[in-house]
Amino acid sequence: MDPTDQNNQEHPCSPALRKRLLEQEDDTDAYYLGLLPPEAYDTSKRIKTHDFLAAFDEPKRETIVISDSDEEVQHDSESETETESDDDRRIVARTLTLFPTNQQEEHNKNIARRYAARVHNARRYAARIHDAVSNAADKLDDDDVEGEVDEVDDDSPTPFSEAIKAIQDRAERNHKRGIVEEPPVWIPKRNGKDSVRRRLYVPSLQELTVYILAKHSDAIVSLDCVCDELRHRLSNLLCDSRKMNSHFLELLLADVPTQIRLKDCSWLTEEEFTKYFGTLVTSEIGVLQLDKCGRFMSEYTLPATLAKSPNSLSNLTILSLTGACRLTNEGLRLLVSSATELRSINLSQCSLLTYSSLEILADSLGSILKELRIDDCILIDVARILPALKQFKQLEVLSLAGVPSVSYKFIKSYFIACGHNIKDLVLKDCVNLTDASIRVIAKNCPGLRVLDIMNLGKLTDLSIEYLANNCRGLRTLKLCRNPFSDEAISVFLELAGKTLEELSLNSINKVGLLTASSLVKNGQNLHTLDLSWCRNLSDNELGLIVDSCLSLRSLKVFGCSQLTDMFFRHSNTGTRIIGLKLSPLFQQFESCRKL
Repeated sequence: MDPTDQNNQEHPCSPALRKRLLEQEDDTDAYYLGLLPPEAYDTSKRIKTHDFLAAFDEPKRETIVISDSDEEVQHDSESETETESDDDRRIVARTLTLFPTNQQEEHNKNIARRYAARVHNARRYAARIHDAVSNAADKLDDDDVEGEVDEVDDDSPTPFSEAIKAIQDRAERNHKRGIVEEPPVWIPKRNGKDSVRRRLYVPSLQELTVYILAKHSDAIVSLDCVCDELRHRLSNLLCDSRKMNSHFLELLLADVPTQIRLKDCSWLTEEEFTKYFGTLVTSEIGVLQLDKCGRFMSEYTLPATLAKSPNSLSNLTILSLTGACRLTNEGLRLLVSSATELRSINLSQCSLLTYSSLEILADSLGSILKELRIDDCILIDVARILPALKQFKQLEVLSLAGVPSVSYKFIKSYFIACGHNIKDLVLKDCVNLTDASIRVIAKNCPGLRVLDIMNLGKLTDLSIEYLANNCRGLRTLKLCRNPFSDEAISVFLELAGKTLEELSLNSINKVGLLTASSLVKNGQNLHTLDLSWCRNLSDNELGLIVDSCLSLRSLKVFGCSQLTDMFFRHSNTGTRIIGLKLSPLFQQFESCRKL
C-alpha cells in the first residue's frame, strides 16, 4: 500500500508520536508513515539524505540489516544497534521502533526495507563508481609520475653538472676564506658628449622612403615595379599605424599579384572581402597572409573568393590566417582542396578548429607540409591529433604555443617518433610541461635550431642542462619568465652559446654577473638580445656585453632600473638600444616624424 493513500484515513499513531514526527528536522519519516501530504513533501526543503525513520516512542525496537546481496533481511531484538564486522560487509540501519499493531508494524517494516535497500544500493553503486574512477586516475597519475621520474633521474656526470659543481665549489671556497670576487670593470670608451650625439638611431634612405610613402599612402596611384619585399614593408607600416584601407588594398590586388601580405585585416568587412577577392586572379598567388581575418573568413565566403574551384590556388605555398575565429573545419577543407601545394600554414587563434582540421591537412598535405602553426587553438586536443601529426613526414617547424592539452605524454610519443626532422619548435605558454618533456625534446631533436619555451613555470635548471648537453646548434633561444638560475644560464652559454644569434632572457629574475660574463665570452654571433626586467644588471655588466658582442644589432633593456647615462658611452655604435628609461619606444624614427 502506498503511504500516500493513508492521508485520508485516521492514522493509528499516538498523539505524542505524531507530534514528534512532525516536529523533527526531516520530513521523510512523516511522509512515509502517512502523516505528511504528498504536495507538502514535494515542496519540503527538509528531505533526509542519509538516515531514515527516526526512533519511535514505543518500547518495541527492531534493527533491520540490509546485506550486500539485498536478499537477506534480519530482525534482531536488541535495544542497541548492532555493528557488523568489515568482513561481513553489512550496513546496519538505524534503530527503528515500530508500532505494536501487527498490520501497521508489518507495513512499517516493508517501508523501511524498501527505503533502506534503495539508499544502500545507491550508496554502494556510487561508492563503486567513485573507487573505480579514483583507481583509474591514480593509476594514470602514477604512470605519468613514474615515466617522468624515469626520464629525469640521471646521476651520471655531464659537462653541465661538472661546470655547475665547479662554480659552486669556487663560491664555497671564497666564502670560507672571506674572499669577495670582484666583477670585471667596464671602462667606457667614449666621452659623454660623443655618446649623447650618437644616441639616436639614423635610418637608412630606404627606410625614410618607405616611411614617407606610408604617411601619404592615399596619394599613391600604383605599385607597379615595386618589388614584393618593399610592398610587404609598406603594408606592415600601414597596418601598424592603422592606416590600411580599401584604397591601398586595391593597389596590392591590381594586375596578377604573387604575394598578398596583410598582418591586420580587422578593418575589412565581409562585403569588402567578397568584392575585392571575388574578381581576383588567384592562380599566381604564392604567399597569402590575411591575419586577424575573423570578420570575413568563413566557409560561406570562401566559395565565392579564394576557393572558387579545386586547385584555384595551385601555386600557393605559404598561407597565414591567424585570428580566423569563424573558420570551421569545413572551411579549412575548402581551402586545402584549392591549395594542394602548401608548404607552410599558420592557423593560430582559429578557435573553432578541432582535431578534425589536422586530419584534413594530413590527408591532403601529409607528404609535403613543412611548417605548421596552431597557437592558441583551444579546441584542439593534441592527444587526438597525434596520429595526424605523425603523417607529416617533412615537418620542420611546429608551433603549439598556448595549446592547453600539450603534455609530457604527447611530447614523448611525438618527438621520439618524429623529432629528428624538427628544426623550429615553439611551446610557449604550454604550462603543463616539465623538465622531463625538455629532456625528450633535447635528446630526439638533433637538428633543433629555434626553441621557444617561454613562460613554463614548472621548468628547473635541469631543462637548461638537457639543452646544454644535447642541443649545441641552437641559433634562437627564448627562455622568458622561467625560474632558471644565473649559474645554469651561464654554463649553458659556455657550452652551447657560441652559435646563438638571438637570445631572450626577459624577466628571468636571477640573471646577473655570471650570465653577463658568459655573454661577453661567447656572444660574438648574437645580433638580438633581450635582457628586459633583469634588474641585477647595471651599467658595468651591460656595457661589457655591448662592447664585446660586436654583431649585436638590437638590445632590449625594458625595466633595467640600474642603467644610467654612463651606459651610453659604449663603443658599439651599431647596436640599437630599445626600452631606455624615459625614452620613446620608436625613438629611432624621431628624425622621420619631423619631416
